[in-house]
Amino acid sequence: MRKAFLLGAGLGTRLQPLTETLPKPLIPFANRPLITHALDHCLQAGITDFAINTHHLHETWDRFFPNGKYRGANLTFFHEPELLETGGGIKNIADWIKDDPVLVYNGDIITDLPIERLMTGHMASNNTVTLAVQDHGADLRITVDGHRVTDVRGLIHQQQGTHQFTGIYVIDPEVLDLIPPNEKISIIPAFVKLIKKGELGTYHVKGHPKWLDLGTRETYLEASLAITPKVSKEARISETANIQNSWVAQNAIVESGAVIKDSILWPGTHVLQDAELTNCIVHSNSPISGVHKSSDL
Repeated sequence: MRKAFLLGAGLGTRLQPLTETLPKPLIPFANRPLITHALDHCLQAGITDFAINTHHLHETWDRFFPNGKYRGANLTFFHEPELLETGGGIKNIADWIKDDPVLVYNGDIITDLPIERLMTGHMASNNTVTLAVQDHGADLRITVDGHRVTDVRGLIHQQQGTHQFTGIYVIDPEVLDLIPPNEKISIIPAFVKLIKKGELGTYHVKGHPKWLDLGTRETYLEASLAITPKVSKEARISETANIQNSWVAQNAIVESGAVIKDSILWPGTHVLQDAELTNCIVHSNSPISGVHKSSDL
């Protein structure tokens, strides 16, 4: 399996105002674009060819990946002028999928779950689609019996969910036959059809691997600070600035006397002298002064 479809077209409304200048998959995480963590994860599992759907601020993707390449892998972008949702997005790349199985990967999560095992397990099964699921979490909407999905969101038997969907799954090209063309539609109706045919399987994620959904400001900040923060060598930091447990990206400027604590500074941001920031995300290019706590600046 060599192809992966990364979902990058979401509006990122829960992350506003951070997504007013960048689509969610391109916001900085650990001082580099969020989507690159998913790309690296897939590359390690042997993926060499990527499709990425875009919508909100789609022109910014060309700035980040001007040659349509990432570490030697091919990136093919599919702009959706109108959002097609998960099912429509997959149908829209049918010509790219051709006759190949594809790993589908939500573009706003950080995880180290063993996707190579998911892919290997799928290829050895009779599943048309295999979902990576975990038996814990706040959103148990997948009902599993053994390694088969028997219900999703209670749409078939009104069964209570037993597992949480991780946002990562494998599809065979046959799933395209279950998605109507030229339609804005979720992948869920196709899942329901596969459940009834006994062709929607699961890969059970063992233990508690890292799995972070960065859909909100709170989860984005929490996940960022859970990794040992770093100050970019390309940032300009005054010797008298006090930076504690914070990410400072390239070309950021922190002037004398400024205190930065448990915060994230995006590339090119500017914190003026004697400013005090705690639990803040600095994302605009306007110089920041004064005292701020839990703010998006």
